Amino acid sequence: MTEPALSLRGLTRTYETEGERLEILTGVDLDLMPGELVGLVGPSGSGKSSLLHAAALLERPTDGTVLVTGRDGFGLGERDRTALRRNEIGFVYQFHHLLAELNALENVTLPARVAGMPDKAAETAAAERLTALGLGERLRHRPGQLSGGEQQRVAIARALVNQPSVLLADEPTGNLDPATSDQVFDALKAACRDTGAAALVATHNIDLAGRMDRVVTLRDGHVVPWSGQAE
Repeated sequence: MTEPALSLRGLTRTYETEGERLEILTGVDLDLMPGELVGLVGPSGSGKSSLLHAAALLERPTDGTVLVTGRDGFGLGERDRTALRRNEIGFVYQFHHLLAELNALENVTLPARVAGMPDKAAETAAAERLTALGLGERLRHRPGQLSGGEQQRVAIARALVNQPSVLLADEPTGNLDPATSDQVFDALKAACRDTGAAALVATHNIDLAGRMDRVVTLRDGHVVPWSGQAE
């Protein structure tokens, strides 16, 4: 049986603010299989970003386990956890966070070089990923010379250049107009199909959510099946 690319077990997240205990996640269980595209919906403040940050090994949960390709991310030392995150997890934010002084190719090449890929191989991998996302003619353009949709496709290419097993996206189309949003989502979906990455995509866009393989809702700190309606 195929092993989940990402497995969350008993994930809880509690914050202490001004003496008040705030429970955001209260026992999240979720598996993502390789190549699966899963939508994550829920009201604002329901904890979608907290869930994604824990799944990305960026923020330690109060309790629970995050398994990435079968490895317990928070059971590793800091160096090994960083390596696991770098090699097996890609992250796309609502805002692209590209480096303005670098062109598209350089922005995408950067994480491959950080991962230890030789410069030439990193450039080749970056060019291939950008070309697959329809940006083969825009490799030398800086972010300021690209449209919003093109910038977000560069961000997707950057997240996938190391061929991670898991792609996590937090409102990746939330800053785009409807037509561009559709284009970027189609590009993200095609890229996941091409690479085999399991993707968890938080979105308020119900139309986009309905085009994913399945959708789950974060409600009262738990992941439950989606009703098909806006949350």
